[in-house]
Amino acid sequence: MESHLALIEQSFNSCYSIWARQVLDELPESFTITDPCISGHPIVFANSAFFKMFGYSKDEVIGRNGRIFQGPKTNRTSVLEIREAIREERALQISLLNYRKDGTPFWMLFHMSPVFRKEDGRVIHFVAVQVPILGTQRLNGSNLSEEGSGFRAIVFGSCRREVCSDSLVDLGRVLALDSDTRGLDFEEPCEASEAEKRRATSAMNSILSVLTQDSVSTGKSVCGKRCSFPGATVISSSLNISLGRIKQSFVLTDPHLPDMPIVYASDAFLKLTGYARDEVLGRNCRFLRGVETDPSVLEKIKESIQAEQACTVRILNYRKNKNTFWNLLHISPVRNATGKIAYYVGVQIEEGCKRQDWHGLNPEMRQRSCVGAVRVAVRSSSIGAGSSKS
Repeated sequence: MESHLALIEQSFNSCYSIWARQVLDELPESFTITDPCISGHPIVFANSAFFKMFGYSKDEVIGRNGRIFQGPKTNRTSVLEIREAIREERALQISLLNYRKDGTPFWMLFHMSPVFRKEDGRVIHFVAVQVPILGTQRLNGSNLSEEGSGFRAIVFGSCRREVCSDSLVDLGRVLALDSDTRGLDFEEPCEASEAEKRRATSAMNSILSVLTQDSVSTGKSVCGKRCSFPGATVISSSLNISLGRIKQSFVLTDPHLPDMPIVYASDAFLKLTGYARDEVLGRNCRFLRGVETDPSVLEKIKESIQAEQACTVRILNYRKNKNTFWNLLHISPVRNATGKIAYYVGVQIEEGCKRQDWHGLNPEMRQRSCVGAVRVAVRSSSIGAGSSKS
């Protein structure tokens, strides 16, 4: 639990400064920042306007998934659209029925956009802006009296004028004037006005501007659009999370790119070899070789890849500190949901290294287990999204 909370805290603080936190907190529109690379896709930052709108405290929100704001009348189709946009790592603007802490439902314009790491194009966060839809709600088959109708028109009409003038509105005070929502039909979709859409887009641009400018000072530059690099492969955040659950030492390489570079390296691989992740990604596995590595073993690996077949070898490899170790290496093609080879997985087991948590499995079974888990993760991530591998 403590390690999970530490990840959440580090997710925001490692990328942005205290200055950015202060500026974001003072922005007038409600928004959250979430981290798709942490299990559960939790909220890692929310500004004061968000807490005011929803009625929650910081401790009740940070570390939680946004589903806590959904309720019995939240449209399931809308929720699925949001999940699909997250999986495809794209922006989305949609009307959504959410609930405040006191159980009050309200329609809002939900505007979400990914934040990309400039260095490698990976999604590190999602920003979600919430703009209340202040238009007249449809009633449950009953007519308001002229007095009530006039009152409602005055309240929401004045809100419209405030929004269009881009001035700040005390939403809590305005909504309190018409807090009795028992007669409203919240199952009927409520469309946002063009002014509200512009308001959400403007807020998103302001947030991304702060994140982009501030991240430069921390040395971890981000941007609102994915930066493309020649020959770059980006592992989706959903696949990254699935692969992160596999505790064995392994790498994924992309056979469709020149020199078949590593596009994913597990934490166990980094621990085994002594390299940092940024020293591994984008490189061919040959950096593990040394003067005493047997060339005939390397030739066997090359032939198996050319034949698109799996192979298992015993090879002498070198750690970053130049110490050698015997690597029981298993290499296997990994196919996507269409049946085409998407990656090659290389599973490493240090010969003679005893582990107490393998439940008696021999090296071959451990390697097969790892390959199977990788295949499930890759195929699951490519189903429905199509594959970028050919």
